[in-house]
Amino acid sequence: MTLTPARDAAARVPDPVPAPSPSPSPGLSRRAACEFGLTALLLLAVVSGVRWLFAPDGYGGGGVAFALLGAGVGVLLAALMLSAPGRWSGGHLNPAITVALWRLGVFPGREVMPYVVAQLGGSVAGTGLAWAVWGPVVARPPVSHAVVRPGPGWGEGAVMAAEAGVLAGSALLLAGLLAHPVGRRLLPYAVGVVTALVIAVLGPLSGGSANPARQFGPALLSGEAGRLWVYVAGPVVGAVAGAGLCRRAGVGLSRRLSAGLTPPPVRPRQP
Repeated sequence: MTLTPARDAAARVPDPVPAPSPSPSPGLSRRAACEFGLTALLLLAVVSGVRWLFAPDGYGGGGVAFALLGAGVGVLLAALMLSAPGRWSGGHLNPAITVALWRLGVFPGREVMPYVVAQLGGSVAGTGLAWAVWGPVVARPPVSHAVVRPGPGWGEGAVMAAEAGVLAGSALLLAGLLAHPVGRRLLPYAVGVVTALVIAVLGPLSGGSANPARQFGPALLSGEAGRLWVYVAGPVVGAVAGAGLCRRAGVGLSRRLSAGLTPPPVRPRQP
């Protein structure tokens, strides 16, 4: 008796099917459209919140206003991530998070640019929609399309350090949660809590953006784009740095992440 197949049997074995060449996952345009719409809704809510919390005919601003805005945005962000469009696209809503997930090895690099373009476009659309809904008060100070401004004594270097630090910590948090099934289920809520704290604590100081899309539309439409580069570069630099630290932190975590153990809302759902 032998374990070697007979010659005629072996001849009937079909040739291996060649592996398909890498290509973008199906439904990229649809998922990018979801990112556009979700980011537009996020900015519509942010600008609306700033309008009613900081305008003279609203709450009037102050530290409590930042806390209220943070709580509202945090709850909304978690809800958007858990929604059907959020689960379809992955619910990034932040170009820096998209970059971080790419550097962590759980999001394809060829899809980063479509997502980023969709998120930035959604930022402009949501900001413009808020102006259409609430009228000229959105364009006037202190609202000014909800553009983020640093507090007194905060220069560009300090703002960049704060923005980068928040995203570096966020990248480490993402990696830690993605490494465990329970953490993956808690991810949207954790992102919401972190966002609320960033706005409440850093809002009066550095501005508390931590999201290039959060500042992109307001800066363009308000004409205050001078510091836009800081609020774009800071989070992206922090995302890359945090993901790099994570990949060096431990072989076990890197293996889990590279194995693709990343369900929605981070990995986009396949049609």
